[in-house]
Amino acid sequence: MIAYPDIDPVALNLGFLKIHWYGISYVLGILAAWWLLRFRGSQDQWGFSSEQVSDLIFYAMLGIIVGGRLGSVIFYNLPYYLQHPLEVIYLQQGGMSFHGGLLGVFAAVWFFCHKFNKRFFNVTDFIAPVVPIGLGSGRIGNFINGELWGGPSNLPWAMIFPDPAAGGIARHPSQLYEALLEGLILFIILWWFSSKPRPVMAISGLFLFGYGVFRFMVEFVRVPDAHIGYLAFDFVTMGMLLSTPMILFGLILFGIAFRAKEIN
Repeated sequence: MIAYPDIDPVALNLGFLKIHWYGISYVLGILAAWWLLRFRGSQDQWGFSSEQVSDLIFYAMLGIIVGGRLGSVIFYNLPYYLQHPLEVIYLQQGGMSFHGGLLGVFAAVWFFCHKFNKRFFNVTDFIAPVVPIGLGSGRIGNFINGELWGGPSNLPWAMIFPDPAAGGIARHPSQLYEALLEGLILFIILWWFSSKPRPVMAISGLFLFGYGVFRFMVEFVRVPDAHIGYLAFDFVTMGMLLSTPMILFGLILFGIAFRAKEIN
């Protein structure tokens, strides 16, 4: 067993303002994505100006925040928020959904395409390789918060999380599994795959498939939200349910892309 590094979730306490590591992790992820997209945009293959990249990052950031929050509300705790509607805007209390954030980013990309006369899947292919950076940094923020831990484990790297709900027993550090799979490994795969011209939709399809598979895998050891629990058979979770369409849609996009062979 490895000792959990009990880090204060508040990175900086100014009294009237508390800056959390979770928020910092999102900011760092967005800044890294912005820097890499400026590099990608300068390549003739993509043809995105620095101004367009900055606008795209801004719209995507709004999509992540709005979509992620609404996704958390709708997918994971709708009955509670129907009774406490004002708490929907209480972002300081946490509660963000990747799948909701993804839908928010899709909406942001649609708006960007309308404004700059770009094609939707050309843009999603452009940004897909950098998305895992934000996912990985966000999972590190979850780890620092000591939330979204996994089930009981006797593996050498199991940890005892400080949350009383964790029961004081060694558990899978599922946040780190996700940071590794959905963050680092998925980034390497997508960055390598997109280093050469690929058919339109292929990169987007690979991202959806890769994230869906990795998230589905981790859900086997990640404990579901207590107020939701398992949806069926004592192992099916909401994360699995939401990731399955991503896997299927990713495969469909990938197949269509290589059949059409329209190169980015």
